[in-house]
Amino acid sequence: MLTEQPETTKNTQHDTDTAVVDIQDVCSGLDYARIEDALYSVPSVSAVSVDRTAQRATVGYEAGVASADDFERVIHDAGFACTCREHDTPDASMDRHSAAMVGDMLRKSIVGAILSVPIVLYSSLGHKLGFTGTLPWGFSESWFGLVLTTPIVFWGSSVFIVNAWRALLRRDATMMTLIALGIVVSYGYSVAATILGSQDVFYDATAMLATFSLVGHWLEMRSRFATGRAVEALLKLAPPTARVKRNGAELEVPLEEIVVGDELAVRPGDRVPVDGVVLSGSSYVDESMLTGEPVPVEKNVGSKVVGGTVNKNGSFTFRAEAIGADTALARIVKVVRDAQASKAPAQELADRAGRYLVFIALGAGGATFVIWLGLGAPAILAITAAVSTIVIACPDALALATPTALTVGIGKAAREGVLFKNATALEATAGIQCVAFDKTGTLTEGKPSLTDVLPATGVNADDLTRFAAAADGASEHPLAEAIVEGARARNLQIPSATDFQALPGLGARATVDGHRVLVGNAALMAKERVGQPGSLGTQTDQLAGQAKTPMLVAIDGAFVGILAVADKVRPSAIEAVKDLHAMHIRSVMITGDNPITAKAVARAIGIDDVLAQVRPEDKAARVKDLQTAGEHVAMVGDGVNDAPALAQADVGIAIGAGTDVAIETAEVVLMNSDPASVAIAVRIARAVRAKVKENLFWASIYNLVAIPIAAGVLYPAFKVLLAPEWSALLMSVSTITVTLNALLLNRLHFTSTTRLNLKRA
Repeated sequence: MLTEQPETTKNTQHDTDTAVVDIQDVCSGLDYARIEDALYSVPSVSAVSVDRTAQRATVGYEAGVASADDFERVIHDAGFACTCREHDTPDASMDRHSAAMVGDMLRKSIVGAILSVPIVLYSSLGHKLGFTGTLPWGFSESWFGLVLTTPIVFWGSSVFIVNAWRALLRRDATMMTLIALGIVVSYGYSVAATILGSQDVFYDATAMLATFSLVGHWLEMRSRFATGRAVEALLKLAPPTARVKRNGAELEVPLEEIVVGDELAVRPGDRVPVDGVVLSGSSYVDESMLTGEPVPVEKNVGSKVVGGTVNKNGSFTFRAEAIGADTALARIVKVVRDAQASKAPAQELADRAGRYLVFIALGAGGATFVIWLGLGAPAILAITAAVSTIVIACPDALALATPTALTVGIGKAAREGVLFKNATALEATAGIQCVAFDKTGTLTEGKPSLTDVLPATGVNADDLTRFAAAADGASEHPLAEAIVEGARARNLQIPSATDFQALPGLGARATVDGHRVLVGNAALMAKERVGQPGSLGTQTDQLAGQAKTPMLVAIDGAFVGILAVADKVRPSAIEAVKDLHAMHIRSVMITGDNPITAKAVARAIGIDDVLAQVRPEDKAARVKDLQTAGEHVAMVGDGVNDAPALAQADVGIAIGAGTDVAIETAEVVLMNSDPASVAIAVRIARAVRAKVKENLFWASIYNLVAIPIAAGVLYPAFKVLLAPEWSALLMSVSTITVTLNALLLNRLHFTSTTRLNLKRA
């Protein structure tokens, strides 16, 4: 039902297989770009999407040309451990590995902080603050600093040094290179000074530089992995066991043993284990975790139920129809996970800039050292300025600015019942200027009913209804189904029909009891040269003005009457259009209905413009006309007839109750079939775009301002020189700032009328 769309394609794509690569020990956001390039270097790889929150890469490649061994080889050559698997199923071992990485970083941060305290107390800062005294075992302050700093450098900072060494072996430089270089240079200088008997050392700066870097990475990794697990946690909503009826007995078995076709029992308060169809009983089921709709949904015999939803007060049995990765919940998680792994255009630029910034930082650090020495400054001042410059310019904030906001925003949207299939769709949604709605089933409930039967003179009303229902009996159009249901509600015997032919945009024709019957609009009657409706002609416009759709009926070429069908407007459609207007987005309704009916519905909802009597095959052309006029258009629809228009639009939005074709064609899916969710999708997309801009602005301005200050431009005039440890702190703060700013997207709240409130603590 939900089909992901490939994100980035660099090679010609043929028949492809898909592999999932779980990557280990990635600590820097910039490393993911290098991993992506490494995977693209494998022949026949056509698409790569890297989920930075789950340390996972999904690779599309040509069967028989590349293999899992090739992917593992290039990632190992890039300096990272990995495992490759063929199926994109949740891997608990990766969650444990991520948790272990975060825990290890926390332990090293705590140990670094504990060891840094005495070093700082006996440093020059300690002397200034009056912390003096006899050192243990007669150590000088330099040797004391060496003993305590060494484990911080070689154990605590090993993650930085090892990754930097790996990058050096492949003749590359990363963010880890900058941190490791700062730590090693300051530590190495201090060790040399200690051995030579000089007290001119800065072990305190080395220890705090390492500790602040560890703390910053711990906070960033903790937030990143937590963000990635938020959506996948939905999979855990399914219960571990289920009650299955086998051989006349009810057994409780593990969920993994359920097979398609099993009859399952659900009691009050239970979670539905898998997807299926109700066989007996009735209840109300809370589907808010799936659709965001808080009102429980009534379930009766024949109703569909979804795994992970919560049964309320009734009991029922159902037949399992989808299990494991085939359940709606699993497919939703896969779509969201793939979307979070997709790369927005802004990320390409940020990754490229981040790589250049690493070399700019190295060059700036080297130039700073040379310039200060050339100006006659002491070596310790030159080294301090150089190390501070290198450390403060770490571009991790730039690398995380876009993906973190996208990950949080896409996850938030999913919890609100809006599925973005990729980052490009989210970015396009933020730029929408016009929303074109299909009418039936989108703005209306899609369940029209027969309201009026107006026979021509000398025609029996029941006969009119019976013949029209017979002609429409084989049609799947909602208006035709309404006529059939109307005839049944009147207890009429519907005769059989032959030679049925659906006429898209016009109506239908069939042979009933030897008579040629036409049911459709005025255009159909004109095409078939049916006589005028006479005195009933004025009734047609009156019915249309009441937002009813008049269906003309002809038998053997003679007009015999009018049947009127009405479809209730969705209550949320009015609020949806109001919210779009509040965001300065124009609304258009595209429908095959006659102009008078279409305009009556549009007036009731508040739609700005109406395109009526549009044949299904012409909807895409009408969308293109709107685009030609200079508007970025979103098309909202639910049927097969809407698929071409959804594909033509800048953003195709399908409502969840729509057909599989519409949902697969669309780039955004509204799981709750509510047009009000269109406004929610736009608001979330615009909020994400704003966060991305804020993060990129902060990351860029930070480096532009921080590098010159760290290099010592303020020292000649104000004697202000940024110590390496404070550079590390500021670097960590910049990374944490973009992460926390992105996490604020989770504070978006939507009321029942979809009004957005930013609730801040």
